[in-house]
Amino acid sequence: MTVMAERPTTTGTGPDSFEGLLRTLDELDVPDGYKAEIIRGNIVVSPWSKGYYLDVMELVCEQLRQHVPEGHRVSYGPFLYVFPGVERAYGPDIHVAHRSASRSTGNELDGEALSLVAELTSASTRDDDLTDKVVTYGKAGVPVYLLLDMQEEQATVFSMPSAKGYEARCTKPFGEKLPIPEPFGCVLDTTGFTAP
Repeated sequence: MTVMAERPTTTGTGPDSFEGLLRTLDELDVPDGYKAEIIRGNIVVSPWSKGYYLDVMELVCEQLRQHVPEGHRVSYGPFLYVFPGVERAYGPDIHVAHRSASRSTGNELDGEALSLVAELTSASTRDDDLTDKVVTYGKAGVPVYLLLDMQEEQATVFSMPSAKGYEARCTKPFGEKLPIPEPFGCVLDTTGFTAP
């Protein structure tokens, strides 16, 4: 299901403005098993991942945990990171952010606090993960974007954020080791990432 804004407003306070969409998102009663994000001026509601994705998310978190920058934490789950400059709000599957980002009574976290995001693609989210999120995360300066393409069974790491998205990328099929650049400086073993 997609909730779409008919016309954006220029005042920044109307129901179709980014702030209005954030308010609507905050009030939205999202059913269990679904998440809601703001993508290209639309509130997009999509189902959570398949069961075995949890194993993959835990494998990634376990490998990254000892390499996270000081003061950051790695986690997975339904947290909404906001990028006001490009009017996007995403709930990445895996996120590494400075601990100060979660010291809030609200449910919108600062996207600039992120040092890594990872998305596990699904049929319903794959296009946005491969296009819109690459540009948004890069423009926001997120140092590392890890894209686990569950349909193609390959992992891509994007790095060197820029105004266009990312300047560098490296792709490996599942089962191989993928170098994760600084500020992590480690290698991710993608063994066990394929469907059972």
